[in-house]
Order: sequence, then C-alpha cells, then structure tokens
Amino acid sequence: MHTADVDIARYPDLLIGVVPVINLEWIQKLYRDKHVRGYSAEAVTDTILRRMPDYVHYIVPQFQHTHVNFQRVPVVDTSNPFIARDIPSADESICVIRFANPKGIDFPYLLNMINDSWMSRANTIVVPGGKMELAMQLIFTPFIWRMLERRKRALGAL
Repeated sequence: MHTADVDIARYPDLLIGVVPVINLEWIQKLYRDKHVRGYSAEAVTDTILRRMPDYVHYIVPQFQHTHVNFQRVPVVDTSNPFIARDIPSADESICVIRFANPKGIDFPYLLNMINDSWMSRANTIVVPGGKMELAMQLIFTPFIWRMLERRKRALGAL
C-alpha cells in the first residue's frame, strides 16, 4: 500500500501484483456468493457497488508499485457478469505478465520454455492461462536465487 501517509511498498524486495480484470472478478464473486453463500444477485451487486470507491482508490493504485504484475484475461465473453453461468477457466484465458523493469529478464528463454507465448510490449509477455503457474516458476526462481545471493553477500560483509 502506498499513500501520502503510508509507504509499505518500500519494504519488500519483490512486489507481485495479481491484477483483477473487473468483469472476471465480478463473475467470480457473483458465482461464489450466490452458489456457496446463498446471496441474491441484488445483494452481491450492492456489495460490489459499495466497495467500488475502495477498489478505485486503494486497489488499482497499488499496481504501479509492483515489480511484476500478472493479469488473467478471459478470451470468452464476459461482457455481462450478472448473467454469466460459470467462471472462465484458465484454458479460456491468457495471462498478461508485465515487468516494471525488464532489465535482466531473459525473454527469449521464457518464450522458448512457454509454448504459445509472445511479447506484446518490450516489458510484457503473454502466456496461455493454463501456463501461468509455469511462468511464475520460471520468472521467480531466478529472482529468489538473486535475493538469496544478495542476502548471503550482505551477511558476509558484516
């Protein structure tokens, strides 16, 4: 969280954003709240509307401070989340992965290791939704090794 008074984002070594696609989020919430919790569509809609200012003012701004953002984007029609019968599956989605600083990211390696992936921008790779977990492993393993190596060097310097 980052506001004029609070800057929690300055402490972690690695900030990961899981970015909501709003209609997908609403479909998931409507499905869960209606089928699991027994709420009416109207009650869920009221909750969504009541939370919208917090979403706009607190959730969305966080993603500008993350090092890597993952955004699952359905490739099926989600135009009206209030009539959706089911939640789009991972295989009915793509995953957009944006790096705040792409320096040191081995994009050719990632593209080679993740079938059907492509670059949409110089700092963004798109992978099939079902390959998101693999992408996370391939991306974060080097990040974690580098953090551990920095820690080891820092402790050795003490």
